[in-house]
Amino acid sequence: MPETENDFELVRKFISGDDSSFNRIIRKYQEKIYWHARRMTGNHLDADEVVQEVLIVLYKKLKDFQFRSSLYTWIYRITTTRSINFIRKRSLRNFISFEDKTADKLQGKNDIIYDLEIKEKVKKIERNLQRLPVKQREVFILRNIENLSYEEISVITGKSVGGLKANYFHAVKKILEMMKDEE
Repeated sequence: MPETENDFELVRKFISGDDSSFNRIIRKYQEKIYWHARRMTGNHLDADEVVQEVLIVLYKKLKDFQFRSSLYTWIYRITTTRSINFIRKRSLRNFISFEDKTADKLQGKNDIIYDLEIKEKVKKIERNLQRLPVKQREVFILRNIENLSYEEISVITGKSVGGLKANYFHAVKKILEMMKDEE
């Protein structure tokens, strides 16, 4: 993709009939879509199914993109919505797995005991995330794993910053209580 070609230009080209621009958009965002869906659904197979749904929606709806937000925000919102719908539809009780991403961070100059302690804490958090209501889980993931601000999360979810902060507060409080109960 030429460096001068931004997301809005790609969308305009797609609307004008250039299907290759859609492919360039997908190459740019497919990994982010996958990892967000993976964190929301908890496993690879479910994430792949959500990604396929998202790609179909993007292809069908890209011509309706309003250019009011960044393309990434719009795609993220679709991915979040499709992930939540998938979880509700299947009544999944899977845990959120971000171990794949954190495993690389745990490798390094630390000693093996420290790495094992960190991995165990991550597993406890993963187990407890599955017990949170979907809205609290969503805010927790977007805030802690995706490192988004409340304002960015508000744009993605369409919820007020105050409501997001309340959901986040309750999520953190519940996770801390569950962690304490496990010890």
